[in-house]
Amino acid sequence: MLLAKAVVVGVGAEDGLGAALSRCYAANGRHVLVAGRTLEKVERVAAAIRHNGGRASAYAIDTTQEDDVIRLFDAAMTSDEDGGPADLVTYNVGRNLKIDFRQMDASTFEDFWRMNTLGGFLVGREAARRFVPLGRGSIFFTGATGSLRGMPGFAQFAASKAGLRMISQSMAREFGPQGIHVAHVIVDGAIDGERVRSLFPGAFEQLGENGMLNTNAVAETYWQLHLQHPSAWTQELDVRPFKEQF
Repeated sequence: MLLAKAVVVGVGAEDGLGAALSRCYAANGRHVLVAGRTLEKVERVAAAIRHNGGRASAYAIDTTQEDDVIRLFDAAMTSDEDGGPADLVTYNVGRNLKIDFRQMDASTFEDFWRMNTLGGFLVGREAARRFVPLGRGSIFFTGATGSLRGMPGFAQFAASKAGLRMISQSMAREFGPQGIHVAHVIVDGAIDGERVRSLFPGAFEQLGENGMLNTNAVAETYWQLHLQHPSAWTQELDVRPFKEQF
């Protein structure tokens, strides 16, 4: 019997959450389709997985382009030497930037919506189209603090992430009875990685040990969601450092 594949959409730096999810799924026997905007970055993640004995393939896609998403799922659902059809999809794409509301133009607002919301819709739709006939599968979306509340300077981020959350809720209600587990994971806090450390010098020292989200620990939470029994599925959960205020 062929082992199933897994899809991680939104993979960037090797120390980011997308890469950690890819490594976690590979460590649990999946051939992972590692997808992101930059082929060089996703290939580094896939190569590291293969080097450590796992199975992974790199795909450069733009999640706001329908044809790109369809091609990715065509590969994910084909039985081949890499494995059987995927049973786990994670949408981990996100863009964030603080912008003065009065200075924001319409195209910037739309760009955030396209990446954070439209891309999630396209990935979620293709996953549902492929999973429903099989009567099984997990579709997970990465959310943020902005999914729940808007902060000054982040209207475009909060609006787009809240939209993704509503997509997740609607899908869960529509497809849960058909055997598809849809969940939304709110990542509340700073992720420990090069990006945060470069943007916010001194953050690690200020927050202290375990004051930032460990990507491997977060990835394990996603995997545990996938293993849940259908009588006790989680639709939404949040992860945050124990020191984080909320």
